[in-house]
Amino acid sequence: MSEPFPDLPAAIRARSERQAMDWSLVLASQGIEVTLDRDPLDGVWCLLVAPAEEPRARAAIRQYRIENRGFEWQRELPGSDYLFDGRVVFWALAIAFVFLLTGGSDHAGIFDTQLVRQGQWWRAFTAEWLHRDVAHLFSNLAMGMLFLGLAMARFGAGVALLGSLLAGALANGVGLLLRGEDYLGLGASGLVMGALGMVIAQAVPRWRSGRRGNRVVLTSLGTGALLFILLGTDPSTDVLAHTAGLVFGIIFGAIAAWLPLSVLNRANPFALAAFLLLALGTGFMALMC
Repeated sequence: MSEPFPDLPAAIRARSERQAMDWSLVLASQGIEVTLDRDPLDGVWCLLVAPAEEPRARAAIRQYRIENRGFEWQRELPGSDYLFDGRVVFWALAIAFVFLLTGGSDHAGIFDTQLVRQGQWWRAFTAEWLHRDVAHLFSNLAMGMLFLGLAMARFGAGVALLGSLLAGALANGVGLLLRGEDYLGLGASGLVMGALGMVIAQAVPRWRSGRRGNRVVLTSLGTGALLFILLGTDPSTDVLAHTAGLVFGIIFGAIAAWLPLSVLNRANPFALAAFLLLALGTGFMALMC
């Protein structure tokens, strides 16, 4: 083990203990002192290096990954420690397939508040797969692939997909409760804002873990708020559903972020099964209606 650094060390996040150990051997071979550490709040493994050695350490790891590259769904976003899960493309393909199948909006699955009050609750879910035109579709795909890809990398595909889907459905429910007049709603924007909320919430466990942890949380919340203002407050869109989706996403993300990593990993297959059951089951109910 290396001696404690005089300054706060730079942290390089790894996806697993095995990856952290492999990377530490790479750095040791380059004469870079490194300490393995596991964040007690979110269970993420990190390599701690002296700040002056961080550029060289990241370059060594990058070269190691290039030389040992296999196909990986999760990759680092350039210039950051954030991971992106490429499996989000399957969600995007499903959304696009539904659009091609329905030719745009489909009354069988649209969020019609009159019919929802009559008991057709599944419309809160099916409306998340429908879009009125190509521009509407591509707007949600562009934002959704980014935010959902980040959430899937942090929480796992199942937890991120289920949490975002539930956030979008609950957002539709909030619109039903708070609006006096009947209306028709459709689109994945509530789900997309739910995914953004989950990404924001990943820093919540660091609250009250010291000044540095509080700064991380406040920075995450501030960045998320700015993104929401830029992307979710257009007066021509459903701002209420966007806001509710974001809030529910933060709640679900905070719950998931507090879970130990081992519990989160075990929960993901069940969460993915629940997501598929909800998506396919509510779609079948809409077709049978």
